[in-house]
Amino acid sequence: MIQKSKMEIKELSFYYQQKQVIKGLNLEIPENRILAVFGPANSGITTLLRTLNRLSDLIVGVRQEGEILLDGKNIFDPDINMTELRRRVGMVFDVPTSLPMSIFDNVALGPRMGGMKAKRDLAEKVEKALRMSALWDEVKDRLNTPAARLSGGQQQRLCIARVLALEPEVILLDRPCSALDPISTAKIEESLMQLKEQYTIIIAPHTVQQAGRIADRVAFMLMGDLIEQGYTKEVFAFPKDNRTNDYLTGRFG
Repeated sequence: MIQKSKMEIKELSFYYQQKQVIKGLNLEIPENRILAVFGPANSGITTLLRTLNRLSDLIVGVRQEGEILLDGKNIFDPDINMTELRRRVGMVFDVPTSLPMSIFDNVALGPRMGGMKAKRDLAEKVEKALRMSALWDEVKDRLNTPAARLSGGQQQRLCIARVLALEPEVILLDRPCSALDPISTAKIEESLMQLKEQYTIIIAPHTVQQAGRIADRVAFMLMGDLIEQGYTKEVFAFPKDNRTNDYLTGRFG
């Protein structure tokens, strides 16, 4: 069975001033799957994630070549609505940053900005997002307390809930568990495994082991080049490139 692509990257190159950080990258991102993009520092992975919803546009002096298709449409086309693109392709960063407001208001902010006003509708939206991020049972009795009181792992799941409340189609995660303990990491990984039934997920994992646990497909990047990609089990068991094998076995990186 051929898996439908949600996004497709074609000959993507990206430059900071004169420095090229992504080099002619081609990659298909299947729908309702988890793709883990991994590699050592300075491989262009964070830049790639930020390019997928054009957050990279906010950086002065950058340019890109090539195409990124979302459901067949190039996100660099001049008629693209940037607000709508970033709703459809939501991003969760490595350091959880709750907003200085209640747990409820953190999650409700996006829907409110989108015009939702009815308290009942907002309450349903918030509960659904918190349930999907596996946080509801832990916070349902204190939704009006400051989000800053949550633990680091809970704040990261809150950030995921905040993205989910916008009803995205693709979720980008840039090392979301890098600052978390193993228990919090396990809860987020469990959430992601469930979320892929409804969303396409692209993650920069904080370890190769995390990629092995949760990803359906993986892509290995090195200094801006895509070295190898494929099904996780195949790449991990039978890497085709010696550089992939060296990275997976800890010889470098």
